[in-house]
Amino acid sequence: MRIDHHLDIKIETIYLEAQSDPDSQRYVFGYTVTMRNEGRLPLKLMTRHWVITDSNGKVQEVRGAGVVGEQPHLEPGQGFRYSSGAVIETPVGTMHGSYQMRGDDGFQFDAPIPAFRLAMPGVVH
Repeated sequence: MRIDHHLDIKIETIYLEAQSDPDSQRYVFGYTVTMRNEGRLPLKLMTRHWVITDSNGKVQEVRGAGVVGEQPHLEPGQGFRYSSGAVIETPVGTMHGSYQMRGDDGFQFDAPIPAFRLAMPGVVH
């Protein structure tokens, strides 16, 4: 990745007990993504790709334009925050993926989203 193009990504997760139904193998998690353009040039988020894996090894892939109906355009130093959710069949799972970004200079790159854990409280130490 070039210094002109750098996206910092942080993730926070929460178990949504009121929307979950463990008896039906339905575990709902919310996640909040905070991204910040740490590069020298403006960036636009074009697409997202998520890989969601439960502890049984079941994989769901999600691809689409933008995030939560938006394709944020971030000036250097500018941030964007959004919340979304995921549903899996086990009390523990993981997510990882990438955002395809385009710099105002036309350069495109994938900004990796490192794996993070989805876990019902009390299940993982």
